[in-house]
Amino acid sequence: MSAKTSAQVIIGKKIITISGYESEEYLQRVASYINGKINEIEGMEKFRRLPAEMKNILIEVNIADDYFKAKDQAQKLEWDAKEREKEIYDLKHELISVQIREESMQETVARLEKENRELLLAKSKLDAALADALAGRGKAPAAEGKPAQDKADGNHAEGGEAQA
Repeated sequence: MSAKTSAQVIIGKKIITISGYESEEYLQRVASYINGKINEIEGMEKFRRLPAEMKNILIEVNIADDYFKAKDQAQKLEWDAKEREKEIYDLKHELISVQIREESMQETVARLEKENRELLLAKSKLDAALADALAGRGKAPAAEGKPAQDKADGNHAEGGEAQA
């Protein structure tokens, strides 16, 4: 706790000494605030005709009104801050959830891309095998002594002569 501070201030045209655990500047600000309230109330025509006790009560009521308004505003700001903290907490968890889903999707994409490459490789091997088989099929029967089908006209050739 800070040391107790005293300060001479002017309140209501009187020099008084006030003490507190705050700085002298703070105590001067408090005195200035009270003087502002006194000047605000004294500026009203009806206030000037009131007895001193009633004037003091009105000033006290105005200061209390400011206090409760400030307290309500502080509570509202505190509630807003808690709501924002909750919203931030929820958003962080949502972000983590989205990041986990994105990571899972990236793994799935990588797996599917690998699978696709493997399937494309297998397809090209099968295409090559099919091309070899088709090319070899046309030569294989002629090599075995069987008549080969003439691709142009569909006739069989035997002994080099064409059949009509």
